[in-house]
Amino acid sequence: MTVRAMFRAAIVDGPPPPYNTLHLKVFYPAQPSGSTQETNLGVVPAAAEKAPFPVVILFNGINCGPELYRWLAVALAERGLVVVTFAWVAENLPGMVALTPGVDLAMLMPDRYGQGPTASALPALLKELEQLNTDGVLAGLLNLDRVILGGHSAGGRVAIESASPTFFAPVRAAFAYGAHTAAVMQLGYPAGQILPLPDRLPLLLMAGTQDGVIANSSDRYGLTWERATTPVERTFHEALSGGRDDSYLLLLEGANHFSFVDPFDSTTGRAFLDFPATQPDAALRELMAEAIGLFVAAHGGDSDPQTGARQALVQRLKSPQPLIARFEYK
Repeated sequence: MTVRAMFRAAIVDGPPPPYNTLHLKVFYPAQPSGSTQETNLGVVPAAAEKAPFPVVILFNGINCGPELYRWLAVALAERGLVVVTFAWVAENLPGMVALTPGVDLAMLMPDRYGQGPTASALPALLKELEQLNTDGVLAGLLNLDRVILGGHSAGGRVAIESASPTFFAPVRAAFAYGAHTAAVMQLGYPAGQILPLPDRLPLLLMAGTQDGVIANSSDRYGLTWERATTPVERTFHEALSGGRDDSYLLLLEGANHFSFVDPFDSTTGRAFLDFPATQPDAALRELMAEAIGLFVAAHGGDSDPQTGARQALVQRLKSPQPLIARFEYK
């Protein structure tokens, strides 16, 4: 499968310039044609016979460039999905300019949490997808009724907190790596509280047993985690009621917080807090991409799961293997 990408820009309502602009990179399954336009401009047609394409929107971690998730975008596009990564430099906190997934702090406050999405970039991204579906190489080829949210770290948190048909009707499922819903005490929450998720759609929560960033950030939640994966495990058990067999927890043996990125960038973010990974990152990413791909195939469509894809997902992850520390679903 040939994968190509295009660039777009979108404006977020509210923030003042220049902090109101998203820069998108949109990956898609392509079919080279040998046309003059393709040769001169590099504009390669989409593989239209595989359309309509479901869309995955990837939310980056804070100060993690979108290029760090190209490996996953390509892997998912090879499975027949359109994948959107984006860069947004904004002042999320007063006086702090950062590369952000877009966190709506107002919606994290105790009096408003759960009443709306926390992903402040998502309305602009969905609007730009509608425009992409009207002109260019993806015109008429996007299935905008099948949008899947995913992300890493803070980006994973806003993805799973915003995955509700009440907030965004096209969203069908969500996944996250290195993300949880422990409440920050500085926002007015008691120590150790896990905030509920919408729990309306299928979710895949992933974490690594060597996640030093999570382990070394527990002070903001008023306690010390027993394990690096404890807040992710508690999110799975306490923020989701279960009962539909479409909520999954996957703990990866030896993976750290930044096993989800490639290449690793030590110049930004909080990589200095992480523990060393004890398993090969390439093997871990291959397993993550496979798990996400199977999850989207099983649950990224209508309300009823695709039985064969779901069986493949469960069978692949429940069998004993050195890269999986724990897998469960409810």
